[in-house]
Amino acid sequence: MAAVHSGMTALAYSDILPLARPGILRQAPRWLLDPLGPLSIPPRYLPRITPWLWRFWRASQGPQVAASTRAQAGLMRQAAQALPGLASDVGALHLLHTAGNLHLYESEAEWRASLPVWAVRTEHGIAFEHLHGAAANARGQSGLSPGLVAATWVPGWQRIDDPLRLCELVAAAFVAGGGRLRQAQVLGLQPSADGVSLTLHGRPPLLAQRVVVAAGAWSHTLAKSLGQRIPLETERGYNTTLPAGAFPLQRQLTFGGHGFVVTPIAGGVRVGGAVELGGLTAPPNYRRAQALLDKARRFLSGLRSEGGTPWMGCRPSMPDSLPVIGPAPGEPRVLYAFGHGHLGLTQSAATAALVADLAQGRPTALDLAPFSAARFL
Repeated sequence: MAAVHSGMTALAYSDILPLARPGILRQAPRWLLDPLGPLSIPPRYLPRITPWLWRFWRASQGPQVAASTRAQAGLMRQAAQALPGLASDVGALHLLHTAGNLHLYESEAEWRASLPVWAVRTEHGIAFEHLHGAAANARGQSGLSPGLVAATWVPGWQRIDDPLRLCELVAAAFVAGGGRLRQAQVLGLQPSADGVSLTLHGRPPLLAQRVVVAAGAWSHTLAKSLGQRIPLETERGYNTTLPAGAFPLQRQLTFGGHGFVVTPIAGGVRVGGAVELGGLTAPPNYRRAQALLDKARRFLSGLRSEGGTPWMGCRPSMPDSLPVIGPAPGEPRVLYAFGHGHLGLTQSAATAALVADLAQGRPTALDLAPFSAARFL
């Protein structure tokens, strides 16, 4: 299963294919039979998510997959330039590491099944190398199971060692430049002749001349207050962060056939992934995080899984895997920037640069038509 960076620190520039594609649909029924597998939909949530699944199916058709891939590849090219530039601007380059990623396979058949995806990446100039046999355990990563018979090495992957620290440095740079930070729960948006009024919980309304909606999995509730129904769903992802010394991990490892990844973070190790389409309000099912740890122990000899901290987060996902970036239809004072799914960290700086250009009335470096909210309205 592709795109499984649950709460991860990866900058996954090579992940250009949408989640909605024929290969995923063929595997989905098998995954759904396992309540702790890579894909889960709680039965109680199925009626509510059915319209989104219908759009997902439509987005998985050949011409739409090709169009979504082209758009995502263009955004990734912007991301590969923008995030290192942002890190440099805010003094965070020490948090950025280029160590590549290993996609690992249990059989030659599993590797061969991945080849169409790699062929598409070749078309878009993404560098990688296939490895077999003993070479699959190369690239300086010890402790891999001998049952892993093939791998694909992607050297262009980067990671942020501490995403929280990056956010703190960005916030500090914003304040140093004259910005102000305020925290409040925004309940809705109301345009008027004077601007856009933000209805706040327990506080007086706030009038703004321009608003950027970047509220992750909750963004569609703000769009709804403008009368716009955006098909944004919640992919609940799970991970466990293990303390330093859990495993001598050199780079991110992706186990696509099992829907999880293992990545270094701030001296420790994080094991995460899976997709649970279960909405915003259901309590976490941390058995899913434990199931991912159990899988990781199968493939990583000597992994110490005790002392970990489990976590569940909500990925904001659109049916076609493309984010919504651009003006709200009919209300240019409101700019949308949400729906990045598994790729929020990867595409964050590029999205910010595009939104900044829109806000300043400058031409954008990327055609934003494929990312328009109007595609769903």
